Amino acid sequence: MAPFYGYIMSLKGKKIIVAVTGSIAAYKTPHFVRLLVKAGAEVQVLVTAAATQFVSGLSLATVSGRAVLADVADGSTWNNHVALGLWADAMVIAPCSANTLGKLAHGLCDNIVCAVYLSARCPVWVAPAMDEDMWKHASTRANVARIQEYGNRLIPTEHGELASGLVGEGRMAEPETMAALLEAHFAQAGELRGINAVVTAGPTYERIDPVRFIGNFSTGKMGVALAEALAARGAAVTLVAGPGVQATTAAGIATVRTESAQDMYHAVMAVEKDASVLILAAAVADYRPDEVAMHKIKKHEGEMSLTLTRTTDILGSLGKIKRPGQTLVGFALETNNELENAGKKLTGKHADMIVLNSLQDAGAGFGHDTNKVTLLRHNAAPVALPLQSKKEVATAIVNHIIMMRNEQADN
Repeated sequence: MAPFYGYIMSLKGKKIIVAVTGSIAAYKTPHFVRLLVKAGAEVQVLVTAAATQFVSGLSLATVSGRAVLADVADGSTWNNHVALGLWADAMVIAPCSANTLGKLAHGLCDNIVCAVYLSARCPVWVAPAMDEDMWKHASTRANVARIQEYGNRLIPTEHGELASGLVGEGRMAEPETMAALLEAHFAQAGELRGINAVVTAGPTYERIDPVRFIGNFSTGKMGVALAEALAARGAAVTLVAGPGVQATTAAGIATVRTESAQDMYHAVMAVEKDASVLILAAAVADYRPDEVAMHKIKKHEGEMSLTLTRTTDILGSLGKIKRPGQTLVGFALETNNELENAGKKLTGKHADMIVLNSLQDAGAGFGHDTNKVTLLRHNAAPVALPLQSKKEVATAIVNHIIMMRNEQADN
């Protein structure tokens, strides 16, 4: 990690919550807060009761310039955890003890740190600190995996001397490392400013009659994560969402609701001419019923057959009219010959990138909060990403899109 020098402008004016829990590593937190304040950030410190056994509220208040909050309510004062969660541009739980890690993973809410965490709409970083045996325990590993599935960002522990006197994994990251992570996050925030982007998400429903349809199991989580990742980097995003896709409250995203593949096609084509980045993450039906019954089809003896006709290929249509300066990304969900099939799609659809999902990979595909993908580009080796939260996958995809666009601009 690059060193943090304390004068990086990307933190100037940012509102950051630093939450301190019960770990000896809390002695590092005043220095961390001081780094953020020197870089121009507004820092609000929260502490658990256990944290005050390791670091004084007076020292944290002095370096932050704000009163330290230890309770949601103390009998005379109400510290509005919802308002704090909305106020912050980032939340860092440092150190995060094994006890607090378990609470975050299971939604427990018995102190101000957990209450604000559950209310936060901003990115949340978690910096664990504990002895090596605790860090490697199966329950801790499960809790780490769960909070990452929720979209939280883990600040890796470091190897070194521990409070027990042993040497191993479990040390909280150094303050300079944590500050540099925040600096890098906010430094990226404006890279796509002035860029319009279109993202499709979710399934399509192809009606058979007024009560039945052909569809799939897509939830749209990946598409929403991509829209939010683009908006976080400054893009103005149009999210074309299929049925059942959960709404996003992220700033910079306009949502257009659609039902069928034809609806989605028309919605995309209406906005593509102004878009520089198009990501087709929706699971669009390849076929639809040739005829839709006006009334519910009644059950009768014998078999029933449907005649299906091809839907319009949205990705292929965009590939045919792609203009210089546009970046076109498609998704391929495969069950066999994955790389070969995805490679054919990359070439045949005139896309710049194909994001390959394999249903052979545990934790990938529909219905999960995690995903495991491989990125395919022309004249480049496939990039296989590890299993991670869909928010992290979305960030990685957007990073590659920015890299592609920079390469194109240099040529």
